[in-house]
Amino acid sequence: MNRRQALKTIAATGTLAALSRMMPSARANSASENSNPKSDMSPALRHSVCAWCYIKKNPLPEFAPAAKNVGIESIELLNPDQWPVVQKHGLACAVANGPKSSSIKRGFNRREHHANLVPDFLARIKECAAAGIPNLICFSGNRDGQSDEEGLEICAEGLKKIVSAAEKARVTIIMELLNSKVNHKDYQCDHTAWGVELVKRVGSERFKLLYDIYHMQIMEGDVIRNIRENAQYIAHYHTAGNPGRNEFEPTDTQELNYPAIMRAIRDTGYRGYIGQEFLPKRDPLTSLAAAVKICTV
Repeated sequence: MNRRQALKTIAATGTLAALSRMMPSARANSASENSNPKSDMSPALRHSVCAWCYIKKNPLPEFAPAAKNVGIESIELLNPDQWPVVQKHGLACAVANGPKSSSIKRGFNRREHHANLVPDFLARIKECAAAGIPNLICFSGNRDGQSDEEGLEICAEGLKKIVSAAEKARVTIIMELLNSKVNHKDYQCDHTAWGVELVKRVGSERFKLLYDIYHMQIMEGDVIRNIRENAQYIAHYHTAGNPGRNEFEPTDTQELNYPAIMRAIRDTGYRGYIGQEFLPKRDPLTSLAAAVKICTV
């Protein structure tokens, strides 16, 4: 199941709230953005979860308190009508979904898309600012025969039309790095170097990258080095085990060393959220609680 399919079933019924009452609380102490990365008093990283992975069969009003009970402070990739649901339970939304005119395949790399994307993103930026949501996701779109240089030029052209509004609103537009090998064939923003070059061309502190660890492991590996060398261009992170996009506990058959990766992220000075975006193979809350524990460094 992909993100688009999962979103279609976001309102399906379920009973995670009952499960959460049976589980001991694993809530981690949150840290301020200015906390010491070496502090032993509280973790430097905060915990978020991508809604589409976990509420396929469980309503958001039930999932929100259940996730909070296992240490989650944010539920992300939500639409405006969903923001009050998580905020009601004392949770943030670290990353807002883009407008309906935006999708993984349909992004800023085509000028013909800008006519809809630009006004729609300007409107969504205002909504994010009013709701206190710090990040807004966007996508490059697929190549469809386009060269990477042309894609850079056109993406930068379109994004420059919205970043001044983002700067005034203090909302960061983040373009996600996705793999074009397994999950999103032909997606253009599929390497860190391409994304970093785009950030440089846009030239605003309010446009950065969403570094998805799972996707970039598939495309280029060398995750820790890439994070260390490009941290200034990254505003958010996503997790998942590879291969399989499932859990990443020591007993699972995947290749990423998440405690080491989290320490590397922490040591760059990053003080934002880590968004869990894996597809659990067992009870979602059990897997989510384990992921929070692993990523608390």
